[in-house]
Amino acid sequence: MSYLTSDRITLRAPEPEDLDAFYRWENDTALWAVGCAVEPYSRYALRQYIATADHDIYARRQLRLMVERRADHMVVGVVDLFDFDPTHQRAGVGLLIDRAFQRQGFAAEALNLLVDYAFGVLHLKQLYAHVPTDNAACLALFDRATAFTHTATLRSWLQRHDTYVDVEVWQLIDKNL
Repeated sequence: MSYLTSDRITLRAPEPEDLDAFYRWENDTALWAVGCAVEPYSRYALRQYIATADHDIYARRQLRLMVERRADHMVVGVVDLFDFDPTHQRAGVGLLIDRAFQRQGFAAEALNLLVDYAFGVLHLKQLYAHVPTDNAACLALFDRATAFTHTATLRSWLQRHDTYVDVEVWQLIDKNL
């Protein structure tokens, strides 16, 4: 079984050639609302990140993988395991598909590969995701295309200018562990 490859995509480590995609995504202020960024990243800082990322989830407590379309090696997005906790065998899941490639099934496919890797290789017990209630596409993804279960609502969790947005918590627990 290949944990990081399907018929259409491969999840792979970031390469220097990914700098432009990282720069575009990290500096898209519309995306800051779902992450922790509050300021732009320079090309230099992102180049350093790519160059020094050791991709050791046990050391960094995070793993970022590029979502690459196999047919033409086009990067269509990125997936993350973050807040990795080896003691409790869990991690958060992050997912971004570039606007040009949304609504083509890449998100569901990448998420399924990430789940298989997390449980099959890292032997995690559970994954979780926090999805803002104003992200309809992501809510639909977790609702219909995955085995994740909605477990909670975090009220007024994210600030959006002069208001707050709820966040839905989704969990996937490996029943085999």
